[in-house]
Amino acid sequence: MLDADLAEDEGVDLAASAAKDFDADVDDDFGFGTAAAESVTDDESVTDADEFESADKDERKSGSESADLDDESGDDDPADADLESAVAREPGDRREGDRSNGDRRDGDRRRGGEGARESDRGDRRGGRPDEPPLPDDVEASDLDGAIRRDLLSLDKNNAESVARHLVMAAQLLEEDPELALAHARAARQRAGRIAVVRETAGVTAYHAGEWAEALSELRAARRMSGGAGLLAVMADCERGLGRPERAIELGRSDEARLLTGDEAAELRIVVAGARMDLGQYDQAVVTLQTPDLDPARTGPAAARLFYAYAEALLAADRKDEALKWFLNAASADLDGDTDAEERAEELGDHDGDLAVTADTDDEEQ
Repeated sequence: MLDADLAEDEGVDLAASAAKDFDADVDDDFGFGTAAAESVTDDESVTDADEFESADKDERKSGSESADLDDESGDDDPADADLESAVAREPGDRREGDRSNGDRRDGDRRRGGEGARESDRGDRRGGRPDEPPLPDDVEASDLDGAIRRDLLSLDKNNAESVARHLVMAAQLLEEDPELALAHARAARQRAGRIAVVRETAGVTAYHAGEWAEALSELRAARRMSGGAGLLAVMADCERGLGRPERAIELGRSDEARLLTGDEAAELRIVVAGARMDLGQYDQAVVTLQTPDLDPARTGPAAARLFYAYAEALLAADRKDEALKWFLNAASADLDGDTDAEERAEELGDHDGDLAVTADTDDEEQ
């Protein structure tokens, strides 16, 4: 009888030990209890409850086989893995590796900073096939330091790639806005939760004429960072989408009242343009009549304001005043950013032709 009791106790101890070893194996498979636990919870694709529960079931089912696969792939330490970002895609596309039923392959388990994935390896500087190539001479250090600091929440390698894509987007903005937008989209897909990245994507889309995309990205950036910045760009996107009334509404918003200086002037220019889109030429003139209309001012902001005012005056059939402000715009435009001088010459020549015609008619009579 005593031998039976001992055997029974021994069996209980063995069962408890086996259960403990099994739980430890499961913990190792998931990578919990180390820095990997914090990394997994940071990734929004793993925080979904249903998806996590499904992954848990798959891991428990595979048992030690999953650990063997991890050993073969060389993922002994998650901190040493080269983390790759999510595949860049057009808005609305599902990320590569996402499963609608929550099923995930072992190699697709994602860890680390935003957009990082454990299975992707190799030289990050080469980029991925679906991203525009990054020239070797473009470095993350070329990006403004304040913007680089905004990327500190990302995995180091991912942050470097994002920074280099942002540098390329800025460099190509004027000469090749389409390619600049491709780089901005790549940065957005790698770091979509960083406000400055979404803002860059919005501005780049605006320059490329993608009004709807620009508006969406700028709205997202403002939700993240707050403030009334780039309100003029958003209003101009509304104009581009054929909705001048909405542009005017943005000009009347509480946020618009917070703007000062050149930002306020830019918004007034856009609102005046929206008024002209609606045929409200006199209202456009009034919109631009502010103390900033000082002919003594110079610089790009003054030149743009004077030019817009001249356009509004011309549309309102006030040609003499329009000519005056085109000339003021030409004087303020020290860098030659506008064609104010040419517009003034054309308008002056046109008025001269009319005057000659009128004199000829008087002589004939």
